[in-house]
Amino acid sequence: MEIILKETIPSLGKAGDMVKVANGYARNFLLPKGKAIFANKKNMSQIERQQASILAKAAKERDEFDALATKLGDLEISIPVRVGEMDRLYGSVTNLDIANAIESQGYSIDRKKIQMDEPIKALGEFEVPVKLSPDVKAIVKVHVVPKESL
Repeated sequence: MEIILKETIPSLGKAGDMVKVANGYARNFLLPKGKAIFANKKNMSQIERQQASILAKAAKERDEFDALATKLGDLEISIPVRVGEMDRLYGSVTNLDIANAIESQGYSIDRKKIQMDEPIKALGEFEVPVKLSPDVKAIVKVHVVPKESL
């Protein structure tokens, strides 16, 4: 089934692209969520008229993500954790903990955008990547410190 994307989807294409996808993927996910429309003559001419506004919206979002990435790049957060003997952590620091710490600094970040291969299980300083959009990434410095030292 051929569809026209209304927003950028990393695995398919950019907003305004006409792509061919499986019928079930289009009918069950893309069309009901408003991420795409059928590729017929009426919709194609409508998208051509709206192409300029779609590109302007994408450029504006990109600028906002770039500004946020710059601010997050300068951000250093400390996460106090309980430690036991020999500075071993009780539990670990997850992307939810980091998202909450970033939010306490005044920035709203979805925890799913924080890309960690595995939770942090040691004290120290770590650089954690935050993927704001498919082409904009920021690095946040995270200090994991013992709770007693704060």
